[in-house]
Amino acid sequence: MSKRNFARLAAYIYDYSGIKMPESKKTMLEGRLRRRQRASGARTLDDYCDYIFAGENLAEEGLSLINAVTTNKTDFFREPGHFDYLSKVILPEMTARGVRTIRAWSAACSTGPEPYTLAMVLDDHAETQGGPDYGILATDLDTDVLEAARAGIYPAELVDPVPDALQRKYVMFPRDPARRDVRMVPALRSAIGFARLNLMDDRYPVGEPMHLVFCRNVLIYFDKPTQKQVVSRLVDCLKPGGYLFLGHSESITGHDLPLTQVANTVFRKG
Repeated sequence: MSKRNFARLAAYIYDYSGIKMPESKKTMLEGRLRRRQRASGARTLDDYCDYIFAGENLAEEGLSLINAVTTNKTDFFREPGHFDYLSKVILPEMTARGVRTIRAWSAACSTGPEPYTLAMVLDDHAETQGGPDYGILATDLDTDVLEAARAGIYPAELVDPVPDALQRKYVMFPRDPARRDVRMVPALRSAIGFARLNLMDDRYPVGEPMHLVFCRNVLIYFDKPTQKQVVSRLVDCLKPGGYLFLGHSESITGHDLPLTQVANTVFRKG
């Protein structure tokens, strides 16, 4: 791919998704776009770039291009300290406050392990402690991963981090031992609404303010001004007293926001 075409693609990806695409990622980008190149019938990646930037083609191909370049690393109970703090501190506090229904949002949910983990914790607390009820919104930019998340089907080894007691309650294992996939139980699947949302949008149409917002390991792909804009909009979606969870490698130091840090990359809205 020529330097000119890489620069054009990098600019489009940044403007659309906020994802930085420095020169060091040129080889990665080329690899991820090979399938789109073949699907378009283009002979080379430069031909593919000429195709998508001609006429109205970008409007049709842009979504598939963005799906191809987004990173979808995710695990069940990833950064487990967050879920420990949620179950041991936040949920008892919300129960004591008389919260009847917890609204939670998993932004950049990828293929779904984060919102399903969240659903397990919230559902188990509701069952064993008598409430609160809950509802979860899970969003992502990538339509392909959203379809996988809705299905709730995963390789069996992916649920290894899920505690045994929660596996027994919330994971359906196949009767055929030769099959190596599992599925989340219907009760969890029905508790989560999946939708496409671009964190670069000026506002996030998520409905009523949230008690919990998880946006973890996403800011690392943005530059500092974009990080500040995204976090500010996330905070706008939080109820007073609600909690924002970021990835362990992420920071909001220097951002003037109505947040107080209460645990490792957990922040409470004042």
